[in-house]
Amino acid sequence: MESPVQLTENAKLEIISTLKANKIPDTYGLRVGLKGGACSGTFLLGFDTATDFDQTYLVEGIKVIIDKRHLMYVIGVSVDYEEGLNGSGYTVSAADKNVE
Repeated sequence: MESPVQLTENAKLEIISTLKANKIPDTYGLRVGLKGGACSGTFLLGFDTATDFDQTYLVEGIKVIIDKRHLMYVIGVSVDYEEGLNGSGYTVSAADKNVE
């Protein structure tokens, strides 16, 4: 099954680095979801384990976990990692909005 989310090269490198540096077990993956309401919610990223409510994808070697209830809202988003003057961090962008 094709992944509903995309990971940029910078995001992939940072995720792999974080997993290794923190010795996070293989049972964990990158959770992509929503916090708050569907229309006014913000994107949520974090390392987590899958539950019965989740769909798990392998995106270029990285386990991505998405709550089935959030799936329709995260399809097409792109996860990036940016380093800038104001600090560094992950960004999630959809076709019509850019949320940090």
